[in-house]
Amino acid sequence: MDAHRVTILDIPFIGGTREQFIQKELLPRIEHKEKCFIVTANPEIVEFAVSDEDYKKLVLSADFVVPDGIGIIVASKMIGQPLEERITGFDILNDLLALADRKSLSVYMLGAQEHVIQKAAWKVKELYPHLKLAGFHHGFFNLEDDSFAREIAELKPDLIFVATGAPRQEKWIAAHMDKFDKGIFMGVGGCFDILAGEVKGAPESWKRLHAEWLYRLLRQPTRWKRMLAIPRFLLRVAKNRP
Repeated sequence: MDAHRVTILDIPFIGGTREQFIQKELLPRIEHKEKCFIVTANPEIVEFAVSDEDYKKLVLSADFVVPDGIGIIVASKMIGQPLEERITGFDILNDLLALADRKSLSVYMLGAQEHVIQKAAWKVKELYPHLKLAGFHHGFFNLEDDSFAREIAELKPDLIFVATGAPRQEKWIAAHMDKFDKGIFMGVGGCFDILAGEVKGAPESWKRLHAEWLYRLLRQPTRWKRMLAIPRFLLRVAKNRP
């Protein structure tokens, strides 16, 4: 089944809910041992794709681009094609880990600092004791190291989460996905830091208000330059509306 798409600045975002995405799109691919590349795109990633043609081609090569960011939802309404729901990478990560727990799937975690990935891996095993942790590795490695990628591929993981930040995580997936026989591949940015307890996720009350971005900014004021991508993105969408 092919997901409905809404195209914003040439990037085709999937429509529907997160539950529909997991059940109708990802679960069948896992059951049939197919490969699948997911990009979780917020306004910052779209802005980077607009300015970098190679990265844009990489994003367009993904099987699914999900709307991770309230700015994407606002943009979809601006062009008259409202997306039903914001789908965050962190929520997909937890949904897939829960699925792995129920079905004893194999998971590989790649990225973050060494102490962070260790803590995140331990937390995953604590929360999801029935999944198979194929392995984990910190994010300081050579992007072009084929032998390292082949070592991971030999473990035959069902789910491969890469937390080295955009665009590096997507570049690694695109460069090495062909070495794997199967697997759901997804870049998860700073999700391991949240799993490890190094960064506090936004409370549910902030999430209901779609204000996680403000919560993160208040806790990490140094992010303010990154936040400028949101108004730039929305202005670009406004200028490019049909």
